[in-house]
Amino acid sequence: MLEFPAINPVLLSLGPLQIRWYGLMYVIGFSAAYILVSHQAKKFGWKQLLLHLDNLNLALIVGVVVGGRLGYVLLYNPAHYLSHPLEIPATWSGGMSFHGGLLGALTGGFLYCRRHGLAPWKVADMFIVTVPVGLFFGRLGNFINGELYGRTTSVPWAMRFPDGGPLPRHPSQLYEAGLEGLLLFLILWSLKAKPWQPATPPAKPWPHGSMLALFLALYGGCRFLVEFVREPDAQIGFIVMRFSMGQLLCALMIAAGAILWIGRKKAQAREPSAG
Repeated sequence: MLEFPAINPVLLSLGPLQIRWYGLMYVIGFSAAYILVSHQAKKFGWKQLLLHLDNLNLALIVGVVVGGRLGYVLLYNPAHYLSHPLEIPATWSGGMSFHGGLLGALTGGFLYCRRHGLAPWKVADMFIVTVPVGLFFGRLGNFINGELYGRTTSVPWAMRFPDGGPLPRHPSQLYEAGLEGLLLFLILWSLKAKPWQPATPPAKPWPHGSMLALFLALYGGCRFLVEFVREPDAQIGFIVMRFSMGQLLCALMIAAGAILWIGRKKAQAREPSAG
């Protein structure tokens, strides 16, 4: 068994102001996405996106925070927040849903693109390949906080988490950081040019929206597997048989990714020159 590294979740205190590791991980993730999207836009010569990048990034951040919080409130603990509605905006007390944050970001990004004449599928592909970077750092933040830990186990690398009781548990946050973060980034980043450039002309490039479809399916698959060793939320437990809420949502993600992939391929076949 390994010792859990007791890292203070508070990185720096300045009077009443606290800078927490988890919040810093969000900042690193959003900053990395901004830099990587800017790099892609310059590489492919998309000047219009560069002009809107600051405001679009802000719209996505708002979508992530609002969607992530509402997703947690509605999906993971509705009874509590129905009784304590004033706690709904209190994101600093914890409680964010990845699936809600993703839906919020997609909604905010789509609305911004439609209003300013940006191609939403192209934008989605450029941003989605950077999301695993944020996931990697976010899961490290979960690990430092000692939250979202795994189920009890006897594997040699098990750990006792401060709030996880006396029994050793899977460090499932690190599994997620490796799969949803590092592995998914390597796959998507290596394929990021597919919607833009055919590998062997005159072959067609993949349709725009394909990176988003791949992300939905691959993230859903990785998270679905990790959920088998991740402790389900205490207030929910298992939803159907031994499947958690996270697995239910990830199954929907996989299905959505498959449907989107098929839909974008059909759209490309109908309009070969359209993006």
